[in-house]
Amino acid sequence: MSVEGKIVKHRELTERIIGVFFEVYKEMGHGFLESVYENAIALELVANNLDVKRQVSVPVWFREQKVGNFVADMLVENTVLLELKAVRILEGSHEAQILNYLRATDLEVGLLLNFGVKPQIKRFVFDNDKKQTRVNASIANVFLDADE
Repeated sequence: MSVEGKIVKHRELTERIIGVFFEVYKEMGHGFLESVYENAIALELVANNLDVKRQVSVPVWFREQKVGNFVADMLVENTVLLELKAVRILEGSHEAQILNYLRATDLEVGLLLNFGVKPQIKRFVFDNDKKQTRVNASIANVFLDADE
């Protein structure tokens, strides 16, 4: 898919996810904890026949050595990373968080969804060909490790 001549990665999937986000926001509004919204959006994504993994542990690598883990809120269809927030307004640190998550994996598309006073959505793309080479950073490896 393209917008103004540019390829938009995973456009249909992100549009479906954003539609679900607005359905949940419309029904629940703002004011709940992030975990409440996570439960609700996960239920609705599954009801829309989407594969959802929650609280996905992803290793972080530095100079070919594992230096830690982060936990992503959701992964939809093993393709789009979701980071959920329930804050008044999104800040730069929230954007940096999802960009770092994308940098640490082979995932290229992430959505930052805020259940704040006003709903906020930010879509991020970090092409794999622009990432520094990492060892063992494949998202496939993450799920193999998680299943053990």
